[in-house]
Amino acid sequence: MFKIVISSYLATVLHNVGYHVLKRNYNSVHSGLFCCVKSHLSKVQGINSRYIANAMDNPPQQHFDPVAHGLDPTFRLTHCGFQSKRNSPSSNQTDLRIGIGMDSCVLPIQGGKLLLVQTTDFFYPLIDDPYAMGKIACANTLSDLYAMGVTDCDNMLMLLSVSNKMSERERDVVIPLMMKGFNDCAQEAETQVEGGQSVLNPWITIGGVATAVCPPENIIMPYNICPGDVLVLTKPLGTQLMVNVKNWLDLEHSKFNNIRHVISEETVQKVHDYSVKSMIRLNRTAAKLMHKYNAHGATDITGFGIVGHANNLAKIQKKQVTIVIDKLPFLYRMVEVAKIAGWQRLLNGLSPETSGMSVAECTLGGLLIAMAPDEAVEFCNEIERIEHQPAWIVGHVEKGENVARLSENYALFEILQYDIRKIAFEPKKWCTWTVPLQCVLVK
Repeated sequence: MFKIVISSYLATVLHNVGYHVLKRNYNSVHSGLFCCVKSHLSKVQGINSRYIANAMDNPPQQHFDPVAHGLDPTFRLTHCGFQSKRNSPSSNQTDLRIGIGMDSCVLPIQGGKLLLVQTTDFFYPLIDDPYAMGKIACANTLSDLYAMGVTDCDNMLMLLSVSNKMSERERDVVIPLMMKGFNDCAQEAETQVEGGQSVLNPWITIGGVATAVCPPENIIMPYNICPGDVLVLTKPLGTQLMVNVKNWLDLEHSKFNNIRHVISEETVQKVHDYSVKSMIRLNRTAAKLMHKYNAHGATDITGFGIVGHANNLAKIQKKQVTIVIDKLPFLYRMVEVAKIAGWQRLLNGLSPETSGMSVAECTLGGLLIAMAPDEAVEFCNEIERIEHQPAWIVGHVEKGENVARLSENYALFEILQYDIRKIAFEPKKWCTWTVPLQCVLVK
């Protein structure tokens, strides 16, 4: 059953149309919650039909405008999230087959002929567009499956916490858009949302559970990295900082005045738009190519930064290896902004410390994948041909003590991501552009 605690009129639905009717239909988010309630709205007096209409029929705007939805112009979805600092990644479990310590579990079923793979995750709001936030939350939930090469998700559950600090009008506008975004992203991933739970809470959270059942050969377990491998990164870094910069701009915060001389308002909007699209972009293509190019292991990059997640990955390896990060590709202008804003941990490949003005603990990044050097070059070229977005060889694997570190002379570089159309990369070269675009080496 999908438990709904969203606004007072849904309680009226339960009272008027009968609990047993809704219970029978709430198993599916998209066909149950929306269609069942919508079909009964005409029978229920005093029900605000905009909730269902918005979720089912209205296409989201390119940029969410609270005024267009009848909300106060000062409404910010990101103000409804909890703010806290995040601890360092913990040590992993020793049973690599059953509990890999990567936000997921892998369980043998049917005598080991099949494996049940499950992962769960959730976000506080990190952008103010509810529809896009729903898509990001869904993509984030699926990302740990993709990091293990699992390309087909059999089912998803949606987990939704609705802020009791929001007005009923704000809930009626925001929650359907978030749910629609989550559901639309699931459909893009060729899976379905069947079930879930929602509760009232002081803060908005949205996430879910992703489940897949597959034979062992469909999974790339993350612990087979070898010395001599190289590391491929499929999305740029600096997304969280970009999210915060956009928030500083929107709120006319003094922090933006400190960086105005290195990034214009127009550039903030362009790079922010690209970063949102980057977070929404599923890591599924990368997961498919992991099989084609014989990847030895991978992790997704979210809340602990590239070095933090690489260190987590190194700890679970069967062989004695050290993961060395040589290059860090950032969104345009994020290196200079990080220096001025005091985000040195970001430039060191670690998750940035949150502050009172931070809007999120983490964002959704790409995959960090280990494979042979020749395979990595082909991987980068093919993912660019398919998605028209770049991937980079950013590090290498050597014999060591199951840790990750930055190389002594690691390089930072920025790229004009929001203009990129065609890019190819080769080992031991910075970049080979197939269209004239600037690649700015900043360290």
